[in-house]
This record gives sequence, C-alpha cells and structure tokens, in this order.
Amino acid sequence: MKDPSIRRSLTLFRAFMNEQSEPEHCYGLLARDAVSQVERYEPLTGRTVLDIGGGSGHFTEEFRRRGARCYLFEPDPAELGAHGRRTPGAVLADGYLLPVPDGTADVCFSSNVLEHVADPQTFISEMVRVTRPGGLIYLSFTNWYSPWGGHETAPWHYLGAARARARYERKHGRPAKHTLGENLFAVHVGPTLRHVRSRDDVQVVTARSRYWPFLAGAITRVPGVREIATWNLLLILRRCPHVDEH
Repeated sequence: MKDPSIRRSLTLFRAFMNEQSEPEHCYGLLARDAVSQVERYEPLTGRTVLDIGGGSGHFTEEFRRRGARCYLFEPDPAELGAHGRRTPGAVLADGYLLPVPDGTADVCFSSNVLEHVADPQTFISEMVRVTRPGGLIYLSFTNWYSPWGGHETAPWHYLGAARARARYERKHGRPAKHTLGENLFAVHVGPTLRHVRSRDDVQVVTARSRYWPFLAGAITRVPGVREIATWNLLLILRRCPHVDEH
C-alpha cells in the first residue's frame, strides 16, 4: 500500500475535529476511506464481510454499497441506535464470542474497537476464527500513547487518566464517555505487533499508521516513537491457509 496523501490526512483530521457536531459526515467519510483500504487487498463484490463492533452501521452500509454481503455485530444497543440510525440485519453480539461458524468471512473488519476491549488477544483470536483460510482481517485501533489515546479527554490523558477525566467534567459539566479500565483500555503498538507476528494462524500483510501521510509503515518499526507517532495502528492480516489442515 502506498502512503496516503497529505490532503487525505487533513480532510480526515478536520472531520475528527467536528465529530461531535457533524457525526454523519465524520463517520461516513471514515467508512469510505476504510473500505477503500480493504478494496486494495480484497475485491468486495459478492464477498462476505463481518463488521465487528461497527456501532451504528456506517462501515456496514459502505461495504454493502460496494457489493459485499456485510453483517454488523455490535455489543452495545445504544451504539446500534446512535444518531437515530438503524442498520437492517444488525446483530447484538459480543466480539469475544461471535455467533457465526468458523471460516465464515472473506473479510473480518474492526475499526477502532480494540482499545475498548479488556482482552485484545482474545478479540483478535475470535476475528481469526471466523475468517476463512486465505481471508483478510482488517484491524485498526487508537493506541493509548497516541495524541488521541484518551479519546475525548485527550491530550490530557498524558497527565493521567483520572486527572484528564476530572478536567473534562469541569470544562463540559458532564462526565466523559470513556473511563480507563472500564470501556477504554491502554493498548499499545509494540505488544500488539509482537502478538500478531508470533501467531501461526495469520500472516501480517501490512502494519502501518492508518492516517499518517508519509512513512506510514516506517513509523511502526521505531520502538518508543511508534507509541506516539503512529496515532492509529492499522493491521492488515491474512489467515494462513494451513490452519484447517490439522
């Protein structure tokens, strides 16, 4: 994958800055961008896609627009109906235990979910399980030391999660949506890369910054620096063909 353009990165950044006031624009743009990334590796027409933790369905809708049979699995009923949206065929299900047989998906997709699960390795294993041998796994997440790692409390999370939450509540008059250790977890680039590279059931196709406009792959190879500069780690994995032959 070639490095994306500076124009694309700036467009996404501006959309993120207006996420609260213009969620449809922000998530629609992000969905189009992410699905285009998937299409670079896997044709979508007629393919089965599982969207794990896809919230109110922007990604699912975009996959369907491009000819895929896409199914949304989301554990939070409030997220399924966020912004008054309803996605036909959505399933209320936990990403740790998906109600589908082994090897169902041509593409298993998860955008910005891993930092919200307490056990990332089990979540990844479940994504692998439901993907057919040779199928594609798209996994991205915002790492804790990213400038956006604290989500709505960023960048004050660098001074401590509790202090960042307190500041947010003082400023906005309401509690922050995310609490470290409850619905947000400190997931890091280095340990995640070591985990996926140590697995014998997937091949790492690419590991790169999802949004960075240049040297997107090189950043992830620099320990320490990658924990901040990656911002959001994108992993494209292939399930190894041999896994069902045992």
